[in-house]
Amino acid sequence: MPAESKREASTVRPTSSPLTERQEARRRRILHASAQLASRGGFDAVQMREVAESSQVALGTLYRYFPSKVHLLVATMQDQLEHMHGTLRKKPPAGDTAAERVAETLMRAFRALQREPHLADAMVRALTFADRSVSPEVDQVSRQTTVIILDAMGSENPTAEQLSAVRVIEHTWHSALITWLSGRASIAQVKIDIETVCRLIDLTEPAEHA
Repeated sequence: MPAESKREASTVRPTSSPLTERQEARRRRILHASAQLASRGGFDAVQMREVAESSQVALGTLYRYFPSKVHLLVATMQDQLEHMHGTLRKKPPAGDTAAERVAETLMRAFRALQREPHLADAMVRALTFADRSVSPEVDQVSRQTTVIILDAMGSENPTAEQLSAVRVIEHTWHSALITWLSGRASIAQVKIDIETVCRLIDLTEPAEHA
């Protein structure tokens, strides 16, 4: 796999025609309503009719933006990660090594989700339920997570080996969310797992030539 720049990885919008300002505002209202409903009652609380009413759009319009609840909640996760990324950029991780910075970044993101357990559960369940029709939205979540990790690494042009390590770290982070949400892992165990997998970054550091 060729190395891709952070700029390429950060292209997290669908490849369809760009939204107008009014359409983008409508989309943001929909995502906000989705997050609010999920925060209050989890996956089951997000009903498309209620989302439409809360965001003041017609139900048919909502379905044009998001064909199903799973599409909507996966897009909501990408939106939440984008907000987290903005917060992380304002206060970058302080670790001495790339592995330490990535571990700190992912734990900060994890704790942000921990503060909204119903929302986190709804979004992760949607990712778990997603089939091929949701691939564009799932890809956006993955790309956004990749950008967050690459920023923490400070890697402008990651190698193929580094990108492979990032994918493994993403898988572990996602798995850690699932095990924590299901009550099968403590926060302390999640932290250990994240710190352990982030050591892969040290193994993929390009060799420096004299």
